[in-house]
Amino acid sequence: MLRIVIPFRLNLALPDRANTDRDEAIMKQEEGLRRSPLFPCHQEAGARLVDFAGWEMPVQYAGLMAEHEAVRTAAGLFDVSHMGEFRVSGPGAEAFLQRMTPNNVAKLKIGRAHYSALLTQRGTYVDDLLIYRLGQEEFLVVVNAANIDKDFDWLSSHLTEDCQLENQSDDFALIALQGPKAPEILAKLTDVDLNPIRYYRFKWGDVAGVHALISRTGYTGEDGFELYVPPSQSPNVWRSLMEVGAPLGLQPAGLGARDTLRLEASMALYGHEIDDTTTPWEAGLDWTVKMASGDFLGRDALLEQQQRGADRRLVGFEIEGRGIAREGHLVLLGDQEVGRVTSGTYSPTFKKALGMAYVPLNLSEPGQPLVLDVRGKRLEAKVAETPFYRREK
Repeated sequence: MLRIVIPFRLNLALPDRANTDRDEAIMKQEEGLRRSPLFPCHQEAGARLVDFAGWEMPVQYAGLMAEHEAVRTAAGLFDVSHMGEFRVSGPGAEAFLQRMTPNNVAKLKIGRAHYSALLTQRGTYVDDLLIYRLGQEEFLVVVNAANIDKDFDWLSSHLTEDCQLENQSDDFALIALQGPKAPEILAKLTDVDLNPIRYYRFKWGDVAGVHALISRTGYTGEDGFELYVPPSQSPNVWRSLMEVGAPLGLQPAGLGARDTLRLEASMALYGHEIDDTTTPWEAGLDWTVKMASGDFLGRDALLEQQQRGADRRLVGFEIEGRGIAREGHLVLLGDQEVGRVTSGTYSPTFKKALGMAYVPLNLSEPGQPLVLDVRGKRLEAKVAETPFYRREK
């Protein structure tokens, strides 16, 4: 579920369109919302814009359902330029990231990336992130938009003298091309052979004449690419992708479809499934933790929890009947609260209400009946296998 804040403005009279546009522009500036370098493209496409993590971003264009279906059946184009990018370099860069994250950085070869995290000493999440190995002593760390300043301060407070940390978030625009036709569309604009770029691998090359990092990653459960490009040239890349992709079904897609897609793929969202109260063991992200990789931050706490066993587990659920459970709604056992919903929505693919929630271990097996309290109304649900959606290989 997206935290969407739509600013309220009282209109006592109907102004003309020019004045409305001017007033909205002034309002956005007063609110201090940042704009992606792709903002003109969103305006051209008639996007509905909202405040997301301090950015004025498109929540939808043609509509959430149409955009979701386009990604599942053809392709969708997302602006994720609000994400943060840090460059970590120097002879101590690998050792520093090995200390700061639980996945095994030492195993990353040049041209590969992996999913990992920043953890507290308690083994809980500061943030989740991607790490790209650009060179022997050079890495790109990609973090969530809302956590850029917090993550940079966290890393800076632990920085060693033999490595450098730079916040390069303003040096990149990030375009995500997702869906089964993504390779066919991207191939029309690059000479780079995309076949060797398997999942969580990347290459440098030109896209629509613009030098880019081409990464086979994404947040939708589909095949696709994320393109890191210079901000000033990103609108040309976006427009070129739309031009060659539209005949194949490519549509611009907003934050609304991004959320329904990632939920169907059971991908964690910081602030919902993971935060500074949850550990990888509880969130089902134990595959990102390599206990033998060294003395990373939070390892002792995770080892202790691993030995005694976690008390709760993140599970998927599906509603039986009508109704949708959203973030914060309760999981009940009798009249007692035993868990809480982290995300929930209506699934465009499965035509039913789905979600994720933390529940005690004894309620975590697939098929287990659940009762959800949705604003005083009780909904029957059951634990479901996750991910809900798996793409055909």
